[in-house]
Amino acid sequence: MPGLLRGVARTAAIAGTATAVSNRVSRRQAGRWAAQEAQQPAPTSAPPPPPAPAPAPTASAPTADDRIAQLTQLAALRDQGVLSPSEFEAEKARILAG
Repeated sequence: MPGLLRGVARTAAIAGTATAVSNRVSRRQAGRWAAQEAQQPAPTSAPPPPPAPAPAPTASAPTADDRIAQLTQLAALRDQGVLSPSEFEAEKARILAG
């Protein structure tokens, strides 16, 4: 029994440390992205043109697995800072509606 408790305690310590490190890295990266966005000058010209419309859906409706894969990719783009939260919500609504 003491060996089991020691193993559980060790696993908990390792998991806690990994979580703390992961959270710290995420916060540091978010801070770097925020600093980069703050350094970029505000656009002085007209807003960029709207994105091109999505291709017309094919005859078959997308399956649940296709939608899940698309939403997963969309979330990854949002987490990387490629998409803004409003762009993410708009694309998510388009995927779920289709």
